[in-house]
Amino acid sequence: MLRPKLLHAKSNVAGTAHVSELGRASMQDLIAIRALLERSGLPTSDLESARPEFAVIREDGRVIAAGALQRFGSSALLRSVVVAPDRRGSGLGQAVVSELERMARGSQVICLVLLTQTAAEFFARQGYRVIERSTVPRAIQGSEEFRALCPNFATCMAKRLPP
Repeated sequence: MLRPKLLHAKSNVAGTAHVSELGRASMQDLIAIRALLERSGLPTSDLESARPEFAVIREDGRVIAAGALQRFGSSALLRSVVVAPDRRGSGLGQAVVSELERMARGSQVICLVLLTQTAAEFFARQGYRVIERSTVPRAIQGSEEFRALCPNFATCMAKRLPP
């Protein structure tokens, strides 16, 4: 089993250190991930059927950021990237996306696809480019996220991963 990566330690007002860890989600993390997604208005209705693989950032045992991969052969849907509202703007989203890309490369995924209604600029900074939905691999187009959960006006983006 892979050990989580330590991201950083920070001190609170009382001087107590808080350590953030980045790694794959455990079964125990799934309730916290679902709650974080729901609070952020992201879809959760297909999590059991789609069974995406999550990466999380925990701080003092609390999930403060997460994101998932749903694999379709050599392509994958990057989905459900979320950061706790009180921690947004601190680089945690970028760390989650980097970890998901690392996980994808380790599984021979060469292309990541995503849909977003609010974070196109964030993903563009990570190297994702806007594409037409019709150019997405058919298997991904058939996913619940593409068919029903994300509206047709959501921005579709993709990134080819280096080997």
